[in-house]
Amino acid sequence: MNTEVWILGSTGRVGRAVAARLTDSGVPVVLCGRDSERLARLSSQLGNPSRVVAGSLTEVLAGLGQQAPAAVVNTVGPFPETAPQVLAACSPTTHYVDVANEPSAVSAVLDRDPAEDATRTVVTGAGFGVLGTESIAGRVCADRPPAASLRVDAIASVEGEAGRFGTALARSLLESIVLGGHQVEDGRLVPARFGDHPIELVTPDGDTVRTAGMPSGELIAAWRLSGARSVLAASNMAPSTLPVRIALRVGTALLQIPPVARFAVARLAAVRMPARPRPREHSWARARAQWADGEVREGWLRAPEGMAFTSAIIAEVVRRCVAGDSKPGAYTPVAAFGPELAEAAGAEFIFSESVGR
Repeated sequence: MNTEVWILGSTGRVGRAVAARLTDSGVPVVLCGRDSERLARLSSQLGNPSRVVAGSLTEVLAGLGQQAPAAVVNTVGPFPETAPQVLAACSPTTHYVDVANEPSAVSAVLDRDPAEDATRTVVTGAGFGVLGTESIAGRVCADRPPAASLRVDAIASVEGEAGRFGTALARSLLESIVLGGHQVEDGRLVPARFGDHPIELVTPDGDTVRTAGMPSGELIAAWRLSGARSVLAASNMAPSTLPVRIALRVGTALLQIPPVARFAVARLAAVRMPARPRPREHSWARARAQWADGEVREGWLRAPEGMAFTSAIIAEVVRRCVAGDSKPGAYTPVAAFGPELAEAAGAEFIFSESVGR
């Protein structure tokens, strides 16, 4: 039996961190990416020589299907494109984990034919945003019928790493802007404006942050987990000031013109981002639910730096899948392992059972 874990996009920030965590746990990893020299350097840095597979995604996936590793971690976006490709290339027994956060990508994975995943576990959205908001929503809504309304807020605190923005991230961001936002109303997914419903929050640490609606897999995960009639997912990364929101609406119309979209992706991908400290000590996820009888519950999840937390989530999910501690099928992280997965990855719940009626 092949016990290896293939990491697609190993030289990226999340890929490197996951490779280090799994290697430290004694899990054999295969480093996959386009640049053989960078992969070789990473293998040397890990202190435990790892196998390297260099090539385009298509070339790497050809080998993946033939060798049938225990699991594959997909960190390569845009996930609406790569997730179906990787899943199709995997053997029926290879577990799959990704960090998708596009609503269409998360929904597509969850809506797969159950027969396709009858002998493996598929986990999508294994990152800070989806797990953080899904886990606190699960705790807030526990032991009650579906809420009338639920709002989840993802407040990432990320240490910036110097480097290019990159094509995959640029495409994912701009495609999300073009598609626009969504929210759930009366049990149905409906369009919503990007940056709508801005509010100001004060975290349990005392930091003041502003969040607004943003298209994300967090909406899909919170809706499916809670069954709430109305659901809104918001983020501190969303544009929340009126001038920026107006400019964004104008830009959205222009980005629907293919040559303009291609130009925008190329320019954004080439932008070099400076290193920067994280803005707050902790990342936070918040959930606030209200029921028809007037009860309101609110809770917070305190997590480490966003990228560190994401890599810890992925490593924990992979270890459980490889150890046989998972169930077959396609899931979001909490649907697969419960809210306690967040604690296993280093987070802490701050939960008030009821804040009013």
